[in-house]
Parts: sequence; C-alpha cells; structure tokens
Amino acid sequence: MTVQPLHFDVLIIGAGLSGIGAACHLRRECPTKKIAILERRTQIGGTWDLFRYPGIRSDSDMFSFGFDFRPWPGLKLLADGPSIRQYIHDTAEEYAITDDIHFNIDLYKANWNSHKSHWVLEGSNTVTGEPRGYSCTFLISCTGYYDHHRGYLPKLPGASQFRGSYIHPQHWPENLNYQNKKIVVIGSGATAVTLVPALATRAAHVTMLQRSPSYVISVPAFDNLSAWLLKFLPKSWVFKLARWRNVKIQRWLFKASQRWPKFMRRLFIRGVRKSLPRGFDMSHFTPSYNPWDQRICAVPNNDLFKAIKSGKASVETAEIETIGHNEIHLKSGQKIDADIIITATGLNLQVLGGIQLCVDGEKIHINEKLTYKAVLLEGVPNMSWVFGYTNAPWTLKADISARYICRLLNHMDNHHYNICLAEDNEDCSVDNSVMGSLNSGYVKRGNSVLPRQGKKYPWRLLNNYEQDFKILLKTPIDDGILKFSSSKAQDIFPDQKAPNKTEEPASL
Repeated sequence: MTVQPLHFDVLIIGAGLSGIGAACHLRRECPTKKIAILERRTQIGGTWDLFRYPGIRSDSDMFSFGFDFRPWPGLKLLADGPSIRQYIHDTAEEYAITDDIHFNIDLYKANWNSHKSHWVLEGSNTVTGEPRGYSCTFLISCTGYYDHHRGYLPKLPGASQFRGSYIHPQHWPENLNYQNKKIVVIGSGATAVTLVPALATRAAHVTMLQRSPSYVISVPAFDNLSAWLLKFLPKSWVFKLARWRNVKIQRWLFKASQRWPKFMRRLFIRGVRKSLPRGFDMSHFTPSYNPWDQRICAVPNNDLFKAIKSGKASVETAEIETIGHNEIHLKSGQKIDADIIITATGLNLQVLGGIQLCVDGEKIHINEKLTYKAVLLEGVPNMSWVFGYTNAPWTLKADISARYICRLLNHMDNHHYNICLAEDNEDCSVDNSVMGSLNSGYVKRGNSVLPRQGKKYPWRLLNNYEQDFKILLKTPIDDGILKFSSSKAQDIFPDQKAPNKTEEPASL
C-alpha cells in the first residue's frame, strides 16, 4: 500500500527534552519553516515519560539541565520525573509546539532521495497499524542513544526460579506493592542510587547489590542562595545567574577531575565518609577508576546515605553465585533474602530509535560514520543527530546544537542552497565512538553501534561547553569542510547513485 507523504521543511524525530527544545529554537530562529515532530509514544516527555519508577529524578541540576531560552522555574535542584515532564509540556505549549507533534508514529526507515533532494520517512501508527509517510528537506534526530523498548538485563544464574517480583526499572509495574518487602536492587549507577532511598521509605529493607562501586556525591536539594536572591532581584536574573554559576561549577569539577584525579578522588570519597556511620566499610563507595571515567552519581541532601544510616538500606559489593526461590546467593558465601529483585543494570544503546537510515536505498551504517561538530553525520545530506553531553547536563549541548542547526538552515536560505553535506577528505576516522571518553558498562556494550570519532576537530568531540558554544554559535558556518549546493544532490555528489524508481513508492 502506497501512502502519500506529508511534507515539511524540517522533521524532528522525538518529543522528549531534545526534540521539544529543537522545535522551540526553530520556532524562534527559523519562523518561516514548516516543522513537525514525530513521536512514537502517546505524549510529550521522551525519557521522562518512559521511566516511572519510584524516586525518578534528574541526575543533573535543573538550572543547567533546563533550556537556555526558558530557565527552570523552581528552586529544586534535582527535580522529580513528573516535574520535568510538566516542564517539557509547558515549554511546548508556550512556544505553540504541541499542535505540531504527531504521536503514535513508529518510524522504521528514512531514505534520502537524491533525485528530489528530500528525505522520505516510512512508518506506521502504533495504535491502528496503518502506514504513515512523511517527507522533509531537513531531518533532525532527537531520539537519544538508548533502546526505549528494553533495558539491559544480564543473564543471572537461577533468575527463572525466583518466586518474587523480578523487575527492570524501565518497565516498572504501575501498582507494585512493596510495603514491608525485602528488596534487592542490583546495580550501582544513577538508577540504583535513586531507587534505594525512595523504596526504603516503605520497604522492610533495601539492599543495593553492586559488582563494583561508583562515585556518589551529595548535592543540596534546594537552591537556598537563589531563594535569598529572589528577595532582591528579578526572577529572570536570578535563574540566569543560577544557570551560569552551576555550569561553571560542573565544568570546574570535571576539569579538576581530569587534571588532579587523585586529589578529586580523595575529595569525593571523603564527602561520602562524612555522611555514613562511623566505621562503615568504605570499600562499598571506593571505585577502582578515576572520577569521570564513568558518570558520577548525584543524590539530594544525602538521601542515600541517610537511608543507610537509618538501617533501612544497606550496600553489598559482591558477585552473584545464583538466585534461589526467595534469596540471592553470593560468591562470597553470603545470602540475601529477597521478595523483590530490581535489576538496575543499565541500558541497551540504540541509534536513531532503531530507524534504518538510507541514501538512495543504500543502507547507511552509522557505526562507520563520523560526526561533524557532533551535530551532523558525515556523508549524509541534510541530516542532524542531536547528541548531548555525557560529562555534563545533556541539554547544554542539545541547546547549542539546535541553535547551530538554525544557523545552518538560515545560512542555506540566505545563499539559496538546498543541500549541505559534511565530508571527511582526510581519513580522520579512528576506532573510538562518540562516547569513547567513558568506560561504563553500557558504553562498552554499545560501542559498536555508535558513530565514530575522528583524529581531530571537527570530527572529534570536545566535550567542552565553553569551546562548543563559541564554535557552534560564533564561527562561520561555511568552513571549507561543509559542502553546499543549490542543485540536485546527484549533481554535486556524483559518487551517489541516482535512485531507481523501485526504491520508493511511485506516489512519493
């Protein structure tokens, strides 16, 4: 069955934080563009609509995690999931984006048609199953980097014989009763340190069972300085100041960790020691790696450590021997009783939400492509992949990436170009992904599906907000690497074959 596609100037895939942000920037800076957002889910929010486990919250402060054009309006630094979802929804409403979102659209293919110089997207409605078709001049992917269908679940011996509830946080049961239950949370990352104190308020006991420790730091739950400044200064000034201040603090912590890893390691561990009971075994919070080799976990007002001090939660560092009917047996010989096991074991990485990317019917292997300024994909015309920071709040990079895209589109309009393409003519590729600066388990597992980095900029990620801000927003768009054309794609890119008529429905 052929479907006449709906055509737009710009299509955005994903109605989460990045997608709504990109649409708002386009509305502000490219007001004549006809845009739409295609979203697989039934409502706005992306990640913050998907995850519904107890205590779900940001692991970055909201002043720098919020949009640069619409500051986070509250004083809570690590906001809960529902508040973040409402913030994204309110932002979409304020910028009249909501009516441009097409929900329940599951895309499975995006093909660049060089003959017509536009993208053709194929998908279906998740409710009715009916086919859906779209086309656009410029495509922006805001799908993040992990699989929304399923989280990572390692094969744990004996798991099938466990008689209690066996849960992955990505698929949290809506009405799970954990009152007075013995719970084991397997994992040591952001999800685990969020779940443990939240569950401990009602559970009989919660054990965080980890194979190896992570760095955990405590941050204030509320911004008391901003609360005081609000008595004297306009709200807009205070929130902009808070954003600037927190970005600077985060950048300093990261730079200090890179320059003085031993000192910062002692500093982080000392903070944890002060928050735990006297004589606590600090091996449970002493990682084997340096700070920022993996992301650092943040907890508000010591809530994890308070749960441990109260006796409602505990930490065990060991490997699992097997899982029994109502317990977990460790290789150390210890046994942990459990009514509920929660596998906070991480994510499966996925690019473009699982969409197959093609150019004239030829499949594009994204794991063989470089990223240009971490915004465009090498060798793929008129297409951007918004990818946030892994060493700082995601939205810092997503915001400036969207603004760069707007600059690029306006540059093309001003010069009457209809095609842009980033080409690596110096063979800059290296065997290192765009997340290669981290050695987290989920990064190692998914490294093979991610785009590559290059030997030098603009093919190599800087992971530096100050530098990225200047380069993406201040330097000229036409840098000699990007190629532009006002012709048909096959005229400027002769190495791309012309499409066969059978490569897409005749009606397209």
